[in-house]
Amino acid sequence: METIEEKAKTFGGDRRSFLRNAGVGALAAAFIMSCKKKKDDDPTPMEESTDKGVSLGAGDFRVLNYAYALEQLEAAFYTKVVTHANFKTIFSASEQTLLTDVAAHEVIHREYFRKALGPNAIPDLTLSDTFNSINFGDKATVLATAKTFEDLGVSAYNGAGKYIVNTDYLVVAGKIVSVEARHASAIRDLINPKSADFAGDDTVDKDSGLDVTRTPSEVFAIAGKYIATKIDTSTLPS
Repeated sequence: METIEEKAKTFGGDRRSFLRNAGVGALAAAFIMSCKKKKDDDPTPMEESTDKGVSLGAGDFRVLNYAYALEQLEAAFYTKVVTHANFKTIFSASEQTLLTDVAAHEVIHREYFRKALGPNAIPDLTLSDTFNSINFGDKATVLATAKTFEDLGVSAYNGAGKYIVNTDYLVVAGKIVSVEARHASAIRDLINPKSADFAGDDTVDKDSGLDVTRTPSEVFAIAGKYIATKIDTSTLPS
């Protein structure tokens, strides 16, 4: 079975070709131009961390760093899942393939944000004891946690999209959230195969047919339990 790194290369070739193949050249260029507008002698365009925690920045960068934090969490989770000693014991061959694919996608998403944000990126996050206490050797626990993270990620992108000003950024966010929704559907099907849970009433409004949304504060109320790094969310809309 391919490793996460091999899967990531299969999907994206390498980071540079992923940026190109994903059709986000305009986004990368916008980031570069934004950085060039900073003073040449200012190597740290991000606001410095304060006693409130790591700054997410301002404008569109705050939303992109918000997404980057969530992608770091998801990538770390799936990496632990597929590298656990019990992975090949508790999951079937087809389930292993699916989860390894999901892990590769999340690593690609994380690395995309890291590369695109450049000096505007928040640092690597430290995960909490709650994250480290997840029983990665238990199938039911892994899938339940995966469901939580995937549903959370979709609702986070849906809720934050309206705060993105640059349309190039919004296009990429739409591409990523569609992948996250595929993940959510696949995980739900692993838990309850061939049922309506792939798009259950708890995640898709049965009247509007639209996926649920969460505000950043609602998202961090859930995700924050798994992150030890203190993050200043005051610049995010509530």
